[in-house]
Amino acid sequence: MIPEEESIDNAFAKFNIIITSLKALDEGFSSKNYVRKFLRALHPKWHTKVTTIEESKNLTTLSLDELIGNLKVYEEVIKKDFETVKSKIEQSRSIALKAIKESSDDDSLISDSEDEEYAMFIRNFKKFFKRRGRFVRQPHEERKSFQRNKDDKNGKGERKCFKCGDEEEKTKDE
Repeated sequence: MIPEEESIDNAFAKFNIIITSLKALDEGFSSKNYVRKFLRALHPKWHTKVTTIEESKNLTTLSLDELIGNLKVYEEVIKKDFETVKSKIEQSRSIALKAIKESSDDDSLISDSEDEEYAMFIRNFKKFFKRRGRFVRQPHEERKSFQRNKDDKNGKGERKCFKCGDEEEKTKDE
């Protein structure tokens, strides 16, 4: 399989070396088989072009040179499309960076005033609660505490039937 980064020219040069080596060994194939084998060896990114060539042209009459020329044209189209997309992305990034730089100056002024407002709010909040005594901890005796019976701790408090409220019926089920 031909690697994705390799150009059609390099792939064709390697393919020609293989073909000449096979001919030297008297193992040559017909030219129509060369076209099919080269198409099969292409990277999957070429799959759409390979399908188009197979459907539009008769592979038995298509020469290897014509195929390579067709693939080179397609390779150039792909490169130009990639460069166009890449330049558009870079342009949009530079516009975004310019917008960020301009807005960051305004944001720094706004954030300074917001920080001051926040600090003033905190100071006023603390003053308000200090005056009202809300930040003072309550003594231990004044805190609410819940006392439970010994029966409740063991889980044997007043148990009643859910349906009728009868205590005896509940104890029968246990």
